[in-house]
Amino acid sequence: MKLNYKELGNVNAPPLLILHGVFGSLDNWLTLGRQFSETYRVFLIDQRNHGRSPHDDKMNYIVLADDLHNFIEEHQLKNPLLIGHSMGGKVVMQYALTYPTAFEKMVVVDIAPRKYNVSHHEAILNGLKAIDIENLESRNDADEKLGQYIDEEGVRMFLLKNLARTKEGYEWKMNLPILEKSILKIGGAVTKNKNVDSSVDYNEKPVLFINGGQSRYIQEKDITMITKYFPNAHIHTIEEAGHWVHAQTPKEFFEVVMSFLQS
Repeated sequence: MKLNYKELGNVNAPPLLILHGVFGSLDNWLTLGRQFSETYRVFLIDQRNHGRSPHDDKMNYIVLADDLHNFIEEHQLKNPLLIGHSMGGKVVMQYALTYPTAFEKMVVVDIAPRKYNVSHHEAILNGLKAIDIENLESRNDADEKLGQYIDEEGVRMFLLKNLARTKEGYEWKMNLPILEKSILKIGGAVTKNKNVDSSVDYNEKPVLFINGGQSRYIQEKDITMITKYFPNAHIHTIEEAGHWVHAQTPKEFFEVVMSFLQS
């Protein structure tokens, strides 16, 4: 699968790959991507069924990690640095366990390796499905309909970035039916890939987990699992941030990540 991506920075700089979360796209990382590109060769990637990447019926962490592996192989990237937020964080964790020597360092943003209850995504999915995409006349109409399900304006604006203008009207860039069908898998745990000989039970490469202090995605109970899979993991909490740490506290996030990557 040929993933859509945007490349920033010097081609001779160390490669840094950034993966967005569910319902997101590479556009979510453009501002920070430009900052990182002053030091690194940055690849902002649309994962399958998101953004401008291809749609496919398969949607689980094994195939998402393989997509990342194939991307790295295709672009002949040596010892890449990896950043993943939420779903993207689970993808880079799955990649690290499946291809344990094929990266240098990894940053996981506000997610643990465990299984999550995804009932909170129900309102999002119901709101997105309630938008009559074939007869939609404006983004304001979409926002009004979505507002019946989601109060937070910031969350609605994030979700409505998935709307694309066409000659006939609007369409979703993301594959909404497959994301709905696969939401339990997206909430699922990271595991060893039994189908790959090189897959490992844990990875000792340096890993930074960045936790939003106002978020509940990484809790005290998760530390045991995190250190089981990644014994060389460090957890840094940004107290003022919620789940979208990189968007809510971009300055501190950038400084923390750069300090880790360059240490």
